[in-house]
Amino acid sequence: MEAEKVIQVDSLTKKFGDFTAVNAITFEVAKGEIFGFLGANGAGKTTAMKMLIGISKPTAGTAKVAGFDVFSEAELIKKNIGYMSQKFALYDDLTVAENITFFGGIYGLTRKRINEKRTQLVAELGLDEIVNELVGSLPLGWKQKIAFSVALLHEPKIVFLDEPTGGVDPITRRQFWEMIYKTANGGTTIFVTTHYMDEAEYCDRVSIMVNGSIEALDSPKKLKEQFGADTMNDVFLKLARG
Repeated sequence: MEAEKVIQVDSLTKKFGDFTAVNAITFEVAKGEIFGFLGANGAGKTTAMKMLIGISKPTAGTAKVAGFDVFSEAELIKKNIGYMSQKFALYDDLTVAENITFFGGIYGLTRKRINEKRTQLVAELGLDEIVNELVGSLPLGWKQKIAFSVALLHEPKIVFLDEPTGGVDPITRRQFWEMIYKTANGGTTIFVTTHYMDEAEYCDRVSIMVNGSIEALDSPKKLKEQFGADTMNDVFLKLARG
């Protein structure tokens, strides 16, 4: 039986005046898939992601995310996805516990459910000693792991991760990807952008954007075969350099 499609994109386009930032991209993402969305700075991947998470209206094309239309149901998309950005995911001037409570409230969880989720997170991540510390005082690796868990508080179908491991050390990156695998194995779809080409190898499938268009889309193994490359970095360089 074919896996349920939780993201369906057809000819999705975004223009700013005469400039086409995203040019008629088409792809699907299945339930529980780890989907890598790659591209150099300026390739259009951030603009595409903004359309998918409901904060930027497309110019043309169609897309459904978690069953909701990006044009007419953007608010419902926001309620049914998780999102974690590299630059902002938690409030530094709140404690870990306060961040969990705050975001749980935003996601519409009851006070009882928030308390249950906080207890669960503290146990799973081993947060006992830092749960009442200000987030701003924590190492970046801890912030990222907590932010990822907070993005999953409301048990969304899909979680969008925008360069989630930027700036963290290799050990923390590996731990973070272990969390991603566990989440995907539980049936949650992971849509991840990354600058680290070794991380592309961890994805089930990878798309690579160049100048607003998707120039390659397949499993890392098949992409390396297609481009006669040893690594995903080599694939990326061949595409980026034309």
